[in-house]
Amino acid sequence: MSKVYFIPVNGISSDEALAQKLAELLESENLLDFIADKDMVAVKTHFGESPKSGFPRPVFLKTVGDLVKGKGALPFMTETSTLYKGNRNNAVVHTEHAIKQGFDYASTGMSIIMADGLYGDEESDVKINGRIYDSVKIASLLLKSQSFVCISHFTGHLVAGFGAALKNLGMGCASRRGKMVQHSTAKPVISESRCTMCNQCVIWCPTEAITMKEKSALIDQDTCIGCGECLAVCRFDAVKYNWGATYEDLQKKVVEHAMGVHKVTENKSIYITLLTRISKDCDCMPAYENICPDLGVLISFDPVSIDAAAIDLVEKHSGKKLSQMAYDIPYMFQVDYAREIGFGAPDYELVEVK
Repeated sequence: MSKVYFIPVNGISSDEALAQKLAELLESENLLDFIADKDMVAVKTHFGESPKSGFPRPVFLKTVGDLVKGKGALPFMTETSTLYKGNRNNAVVHTEHAIKQGFDYASTGMSIIMADGLYGDEESDVKINGRIYDSVKIASLLLKSQSFVCISHFTGHLVAGFGAALKNLGMGCASRRGKMVQHSTAKPVISESRCTMCNQCVIWCPTEAITMKEKSALIDQDTCIGCGECLAVCRFDAVKYNWGATYEDLQKKVVEHAMGVHKVTENKSIYITLLTRISKDCDCMPAYENICPDLGVLISFDPVSIDAAAIDLVEKHSGKKLSQMAYDIPYMFQVDYAREIGFGAPDYELVEVK
């Protein structure tokens, strides 16, 4: 059973004040003692799709980066490219976008180095004992770093059920090919009766799998990678998924990729999850719909424990199941499947910081 530290907001009025409480806990409990002098420390986060999404604010990166520097180590922020078109689909535009979002050196004290290279194709195979995969494709820079800090933001998610540490590892640390195999079971179709032929799905499709026909858009199932971008941009509910055939597969694939990342960072990593600006959708969306009051920050050495604790706290304080607040789909496959394959510790000890 792993410890999960919980810093409740309890009237804390700002990100800066909460970040200070985080710093005090990390120092008082010596939680960064795994970081050695001169370690290259990858600080993984999500820069958000727009200023209106609920991504981790730069002050939390600054707080962690300063503490890491205090250990004599060399921290840097890192991320990977997205499959879909937008602000984050290669290293150049992603880095520029991150700076516009406030993640510049002046605000964080850290440089940005993309973990999967310029185009998202710099990867390493990591052997795992999964049920789906014998090995997974992980962004290669993560294997070259000596220590790892994963800063996540808890959200709902339209396929994964929720996004937090496991998704930040499994999807967020996979190479482009790793992301593609995870999405490969989620193939949407277009409802002809709902399609207005606005062309947005055609414009945003990363593989040009969608074409406009006489009466509606059409998705080529052989070319489609299942990234869900068409679902995200369609405003007319014309994109349909067979959720029953996809959400379980995707969540399990996310977990096996997360297991690969944790395998190469275990004993040299820590997980921090923000339970603030808790939103219905992931931070890849341009804005967020709040579904729960701000709760605080979680810290653990176990990504499965911290996700299990996050779900429990959100549901306890809202009085509702996550499926009632976000998307009405089964959302526990990530945690339950991790238990099945012996990854992490879904059972945890919550240590509330007074």
